[in-house]
Amino acid sequence: MTTNLDARNLTLEDVHHFLRYEEYSNGSITSLLSLEPLTELEQQELSRIRTLFRSYYASRKISEGQVKFLLLAPLMWLAGFYQPNIKIILEENIADISIEDEDTIIKGRMDILAVNRTEAKSTTTPFWILVVESKNSSVEALEGLPQLLTYACKTLENQTSVWGLSTNGLSYWFIHIQQGNPPNYQILPEVNLIDSERSMQLLQVLKAICKFNPR
Repeated sequence: MTTNLDARNLTLEDVHHFLRYEEYSNGSITSLLSLEPLTELEQQELSRIRTLFRSYYASRKISEGQVKFLLLAPLMWLAGFYQPNIKIILEENIADISIEDEDTIIKGRMDILAVNRTEAKSTTTPFWILVVESKNSSVEALEGLPQLLTYACKTLENQTSVWGLSTNGLSYWFIHIQQGNPPNYQILPEVNLIDSERSMQLLQVLKAICKFNPR
C-alpha cells in the first residue's frame, strides 16, 4: 500500500532520510552572491517596509497571509522580481515525489515560486529562481526548511542549484540548494527586518538572487 506524505508535515530528519540531502556549513553570503550597494531610493522604500513591519509586529501576531502580502510582495518588487521575464506563481502544487524502495509519495504546495520565463523557453521545464516558504510570526522561520528542500528536489534534476527563502516576517533564512550525489544545501546567516543593516542585506540578497543564473 502506498503512503502519501504532505511536505508540510515532514521534519528535517524525514527529508534527510527520504531525499538523501546533506548540509554544508561553509556557506557565506558573499561567497555565493555579489551584493550591490542600495540606492538612496531603495533604502527609503526599505525603511517604509521595516516601519510597516514594526507596527504590525508590535500590535499582534502577523499571519502567514500578511507576511506574504505586506512584506514579501513589496520586498520582491523592490528587488526586481516583478518584470516580464520572471513569472511569480502562488500556491503551486509540486510534482509528486516517489521514493524508491519506500512505497511512499510526497506531495506539497509551494507558497511563492519565481520562475525565469526567458530560460524556460529553451528548456522543457521551468527555470526556478527562488522558492519561498512563509510562516506566521509566532512560528520559528527555519521550520520551513524541510518544505523548501522537498520542493527543490524535482527541479534539481534540471538545473544545478536553486535558492530558497524561509521566513516568518521577522527572520529571513536563505538556503542555497545544489545538485549532487547526494544533493546538498547551505543555510546562510540570518537577516531580518528589525535591524537596519541586516534589513539592507536582506534586500541586497534578494536583488542578487533575482539576477542569479547557475547554468
